[in-house]
Amino acid sequence: MTKPDADIAPRLERLGGKMNRRRLSKRLLQSELIQNAGSALIGWTLATIWRNNRDNGTSTDWEMLLDGKWPAIFALWHGQHLLVPYAAPRDRRFVSLVSRSTDAEINARVLERAGIEVIRGSGGREPQMAAGKGGVKALIAMRNALKRNVNVVMIADISKGEARQAGEGIVTLAKISGRPIVPVALATSRRHVMQTTWDKTTINLPFGRRSVRLAQPILVSRHADEAELAAARAKVTMELNRVTEEAMRAVEVQA
Repeated sequence: MTKPDADIAPRLERLGGKMNRRRLSKRLLQSELIQNAGSALIGWTLATIWRNNRDNGTSTDWEMLLDGKWPAIFALWHGQHLLVPYAAPRDRRFVSLVSRSTDAEINARVLERAGIEVIRGSGGREPQMAAGKGGVKALIAMRNALKRNVNVVMIADISKGEARQAGEGIVTLAKISGRPIVPVALATSRRHVMQTTWDKTTINLPFGRRSVRLAQPILVSRHADEAELAAARAKVTMELNRVTEEAMRAVEVQA
């Protein structure tokens, strides 16, 4: 067996060191102490940012819009959702779908600290993939939550997929539950957009103005076929993009 030459050996050593550091970082992030401390810090930060942005009077009245239509399925875009848990009516119950991956544990704890229940699961582009990740069980759990008069919050686009394009999961839930989809967008006048991320994650900043916009409820027939589901996805996409743009424009207007 030949020995690595002088150029290859240092590279292999550096690669091994990098892999060991990654494994160590992952173990640290999964520790109970880090999860608790991290979720507490993130939750406190987000709640503080929410409180330090004043509503500019352009936000939708949740109760008026949804009079007689509770519970509902609230649709959000990836990367635009960080403050939405703090905008939800305090006298209503909400549950949110969170990935089953260990990396998502801290996200689940942040939501729970904000008063949002959590359902574990993750969908995918293919039915087999969704089932493998607990997508089917999660779908049933969300339908059952709606039956208990608990509202469901879902990210409409698929992680690492095409940003700001509604996936099948949310319209399928609307079909099997009979409950409406309500697109929700939140914007603050002071924010930082992470341009290098696939979803253009927006970090809301304090000491500005905020606006929360909701679209009219979208119903999906219990007998919807593939074409009707595709049309429903297109409508969710269009309406969620529309209220996102409206919220952005609303906070740019000087009060």
